[in-house]
Amino acid sequence: MANPRVILVFSGKRKSGKDYVTDMLQELLGDSVSHIMKLSAPLKKQYAIEHNLDFERLLDTTEYKEKVRVDMIAWGERKRDEDSAYFCRLSTETSPGFHKPVWIISDARRKTDINYFKETYPSATMTVRVTADIATRENRGYVFTRNVDDAASECDLDGESFDLVIDNNGDSAKLAATLQSLKQSISSKLTV
Repeated sequence: MANPRVILVFSGKRKSGKDYVTDMLQELLGDSVSHIMKLSAPLKKQYAIEHNLDFERLLDTTEYKEKVRVDMIAWGERKRDEDSAYFCRLSTETSPGFHKPVWIISDARRKTDINYFKETYPSATMTVRVTADIATRENRGYVFTRNVDDAASECDLDGESFDLVIDNNGDSAKLAATLQSLKQSISSKLTV
């Protein structure tokens, strides 16, 4: 069986709960068949190296990352202008989960991210958008930040169509049912 068999490319606004949803899905699928890959991880690692910052702290949700977010976004845009698929390739090819049949890309932010997977792995790729209303996102700590929430990293996928939209407004039963259905769909693709 060639890998990957299924690539789930997740996207969503800040504080929509992408990491929460992808963590839950990965737990349902199990470590033996799936792996979460973050497109932002190699970006943050290289940015940390070039700017003498703590890479581990750039991965969390603390104020440390927020202080450099605007500059990090601009730096990432310059890298993408040179090679739009750079971070997609880097995050998948260096991932310890490269050999697993299910890849969960937890943080697509641009059309070029989605296009990379659709063009490179056309039969395996499924796009998933995680949504949450503004009140829910604010309860999770979201505060509009100029040059972040109105930048391409947050807005490039607005208005796009997705194979699946997951409502993550806090209804845990609805979310669990949606993820269980998605798991069944994935499992059927793995047995073909």
